[in-house]
Amino acid sequence: MKESLKNIFDFLIENRIYNKELQTRYYSGIVKPQNNKAEKIVSLLYRTANTQSQPKIDNLAEFYKKIYENIELLNSFSGFMSVISSNGIETNSYSGLYNGMKNQNGWGEKTSALFVKSIFHLHNNEYPSELKIWNDAPTDLKNNDCFYLPVDAVIIAIFKYIQPKNWNFKNVNKIIGENYSGKDIEVWDDLWFWGFISQIGTGDERKMGWNLNKYWTLRESDKSKKKIMEIQTKAEQFLNILRDNTLHNNV
Repeated sequence: MKESLKNIFDFLIENRIYNKELQTRYYSGIVKPQNNKAEKIVSLLYRTANTQSQPKIDNLAEFYKKIYENIELLNSFSGFMSVISSNGIETNSYSGLYNGMKNQNGWGEKTSALFVKSIFHLHNNEYPSELKIWNDAPTDLKNNDCFYLPVDAVIIAIFKYIQPKNWNFKNVNKIIGENYSGKDIEVWDDLWFWGFISQIGTGDERKMGWNLNKYWTLRESDKSKKKIMEIQTKAEQFLNILRDNTLHNNV
């Protein structure tokens, strides 16, 4: 499995530009239309929570009430952490942000990790500066700070394809965390992009293959014919890596 991870990671590193372009447009649509920092964070919170397939509406409503009751605290990372933190949670780290979010009504592991990943992207100085929201958010993963991959059905399907077993949020993050650390874990977030456009069907009927229709459903994807052909070629390379490593693991 370690060799399979390396082969996939090498592909992700070589092709970072594609998902980054899409993510930049995605974040721009969330952040730029808002008038102030608090509105930008609220916009990101709503957009992230709405990625859940079966959101717990009543629980989320309680969370949003708390957010609006403390809206003035959303102007800084430290202020936001004071809203979501409880005893024992580190308040100046991304692992602390994850644990704080995971304890909120209506928020689970995947959506908490997705929100933390977005905050990291917006503040790690690798995206346009106009997307930055807070002046005091950490720009890097320091000391023992850690980063969790927002594992969902798309990523789980990839791991099952490589090595059939009962994969989930915890054990996917565990095996990645055992082999990668710091910013290298953030690179793995690109796996969702390549996995999403390289899967056909849903559930147990899901198969691996270039899916142009899924690419078109990504609002922020570049729809030019040249770019689509380029990404299709890259997606086929990605699929070949999965096939080669599936054979390796099942021999």
